[in-house]
Amino acid sequence: MAEESSSWVTTVALSPPSLQDNTADADRLAAALKNRLAVDSFDLHIDLEVLKQLPELLRQSNYAVRCTLMRDRSRWFLTGIQSVAEDSLQLGLAVDLGTTKVVLRILDLSAGRILSEAVFDNPQIAVGADILTRAHFAGEGGGTQDLHRRIIEAINRQTEALCRDCGLTPGQIVLIAVAGNTTMTHLFLGLTPYWIIREPYIPAVNRPGLIRACDLGIRAGSGARVYVFPNIGSYFGGDVIAGILSSGLHRMEETAILVDVGTNAEVVLGNRHWLIACAGAAGPALEGGVTQMGTMAAPGVIDRITIDADTRRFDIHTIDNLRPCGICGSGLIDLAAQMLAAGMIDIRGRFLPDSCPDRFVQQDGASHLVLLPAAETAGGSVLTISQVDFDSLIRSKAAMYTILETIAGSVGISLEEVGRFFVAGTFGAFIRPESAITIGMLPDLPRENFKVIGNSSLEGATKILTSPDLLDVVDHIRERITYLELNVNQDFMLRFSAAKFFPHTDLSRFPSVAARLGLG
Repeated sequence: MAEESSSWVTTVALSPPSLQDNTADADRLAAALKNRLAVDSFDLHIDLEVLKQLPELLRQSNYAVRCTLMRDRSRWFLTGIQSVAEDSLQLGLAVDLGTTKVVLRILDLSAGRILSEAVFDNPQIAVGADILTRAHFAGEGGGTQDLHRRIIEAINRQTEALCRDCGLTPGQIVLIAVAGNTTMTHLFLGLTPYWIIREPYIPAVNRPGLIRACDLGIRAGSGARVYVFPNIGSYFGGDVIAGILSSGLHRMEETAILVDVGTNAEVVLGNRHWLIACAGAAGPALEGGVTQMGTMAAPGVIDRITIDADTRRFDIHTIDNLRPCGICGSGLIDLAAQMLAAGMIDIRGRFLPDSCPDRFVQQDGASHLVLLPAAETAGGSVLTISQVDFDSLIRSKAAMYTILETIAGSVGISLEEVGRFFVAGTFGAFIRPESAITIGMLPDLPRENFKVIGNSSLEGATKILTSPDLLDVVDHIRERITYLELNVNQDFMLRFSAAKFFPHTDLSRFPSVAARLGLG
């Protein structure tokens, strides 16, 4: 879109028809748009519902209209049209389709302005908290459509509430961009993920393209289209491609890493010349799937902990400063790093009860660290972390570091050569890189190399709605990614075993940690 590449919305003035120029209304509009956009080829599709409105709208507006367009490769779609005199906003909806949380963002497409945002629990959790359980459920009779209905109904309900709060209506939504992992994308589209989890792990589709919102059951404008970010394969989804787009990694001259920790740890390494990616199971212990009291980041959840090395006094911070109700991944990483520095655990992650006898108790035959007594918690129950929890953490952190080490080694570089390190996702929004480095989860790079970028999936979806030129960039990113399969990497398990210590068996990899804590 040459003249207005910053927006999918463009304004055109058409010459009225006459006996000498009796071109059909739709053809007249297409010719004006082609001229306005200065494109060589312009194949415009107008849905029948929109076409029915066109004759009266053109004449009422004196042939001056504001159009919202969307493109799928060479074909264009008219997704919304109104008189230039009308002050009703044409809206975009960006969707981060997470396994656990879904985030919606409403935008004014003309100005690229964010109007409102909401986050809610993915209703598919009622069927299964993890992707594998949902995929198995989808294989049962009616399972796929059940999961599809749940997510579509929730998106409709939350979108209506967002619009209502802004004095708007879902009918004003003309563009939707959705970024999610491969299984979530399939369930959103009503496609079976049955073969994704079975060898040789084949998705139904990797590039869904543009889909009519009404075909999915999404309540929006009559011509609204849904753009679904393409996947790379079964375990590397469009949410990570959206993250690459958001971070700008694909434009960088220096080599950089993007890490997004959720159900899996998804990693991209590269620069403007090349990209390599992989995914592995490093997330569950960090996202509430393993620890007895673990939970997702939410109000009242412990996200930061500091321990005074001399007094062993705990300073605990919760999200929104509410009474504690659990601990999330970033809090767990902080806790391990602080306990290591205070001499309360050894390099194997084993509790050292003599270091602070009042903090350690035996429950059900296992050693537990008391984080908070019952009187100081939201639920009135004591909050503890067990030795088993710490064992899970050390496996997760070892997996994360090993994934990073393996992907770097696959292209013949060391982690120390990485210039920029992006940490994304809900996990990335709260993590303190210093703590992750201390336990050996992230490499010992200069701290200024780390950049926490939060919800890069949502940001990538937002960018597509506000920057038409990026549609081609997404395809370019996807085509350049080489996927590294860790399951067949013989080196991985050897590296993994060496990483199951705080911070690592090879302290030369973590010189700043060794020096600060007096290790070695």
